[in-house]
Amino acid sequence: MPRYELALILKTMQRPETAAALRRTVEALMERGAVVRNLENLGERLLPYKITKHSQRHTRGSYFLIDFYGGPNIHTDLLRHLHRDVDVVRPTVLKNDAEVSTPNCCGPKP
Repeated sequence: MPRYELALILKTMQRPETAAALRRTVEALMERGAVVRNLENLGERLLPYKITKHSQRHTRGSYFLIDFYGGPNIHTDLLRHLHRDVDVVRPTVLKNDAEVSTPNCCGPKP
């Protein structure tokens, strides 16, 4: 299965509501056969520009990264689901390629 990263911006909410939105998102991933590796909270920040979503204007958001393995066609159905969620301001799914090893900068060893 390919590895993906979901960059998720949630509207600013209290901790229980944020946890519920994250739980819904992870459950949606798992329902589609994904294996979640990591969930990282990047904190609450000002958005780079005002975003209108579900008839609300947002200037701040809570940023999260979710690292997961999933099937090659998971992102279309997942994004469709996340765009309907009223707590999600902006979902973005990126394919996370394997780490590329860096060659030795000094050339081959003698």
